[in-house]
Parts: sequence; C-alpha cells; structure tokens
Amino acid sequence: QVQLVESGGGLVQAGGSLRLSCAASGRTFSNYAMGWFRQAPGKERESVAAISWSGSSTFYADSVKGRFTISRDNAKNTVYLQMNSLKPEDTAVYYCAADRVYSLPISRDQYPYWGQGTQVTVSS
Repeated sequence: QVQLVESGGGLVQAGGSLRLSCAASGRTFSNYAMGWFRQAPGKERESVAAISWSGSSTFYADSVKGRFTISRDNAKNTVYLQMNSLKPEDTAVYYCAADRVYSLPISRDQYPYWGQGTQVTVSS
C-alpha cells in the first residue's frame, strides 16, 4: 500500500501560479501511475491530469490543457502539478491518487489510493 500527502495549496489571485506536490511513501513509487483530481463544492470529483509510471505518457483535462503541467521525480517519490494562469473556476480541493499499473488510468474509479487533499482558492 502507498501513502500520499499533498502540499502546496493556498490562496492566489486569478492569473497567478501554484505548484502542488504529492509525496508518496510505503511502496516503490515508480511502479505507480499517478493522477491529480479536484472537487469543487457541490460538484463531483473530476480528473485533472495523470502521468504514467515512467513519465512518458500524460493526460490533461480539456479545462486545464496549456495551463497545468504534471510531472514526477521517481528519485524523490513525488509527483507535481504546476498550475499557471489560474482561474476562479480552478478553485477546489485537489487530490493526488495512485494506481499500481503500467498504463495511464484516468477515471477516479481506477485509483485505489488517495491523499487527503489540499485546498486551492483562486480569487477574481
């Protein structure tokens, strides 16, 4: 089993940037595909980005393409989400998730391991 801890959330003005980090422990991090999800109040948890175990494949939701970048450092057991040109509609709790597969899972139902989430608030 892998444990995940997110950090880096906060309050930022529209147009600003934040970098989220997700530190993993417990198992070999490089065996896991990783995903970032978000959940706004009253809405379902949605996929934001995903990255394969090697980092060679990535996925982005249409709403964040060109603004967000997912990356990973397997030596540091950490996955990142660089968020630029933030918009008020990006406000949500952001979660990282892990799945021990060599494919690129996108759906939240495919991920068995989750962090506790970090709040991102973008003011207009």
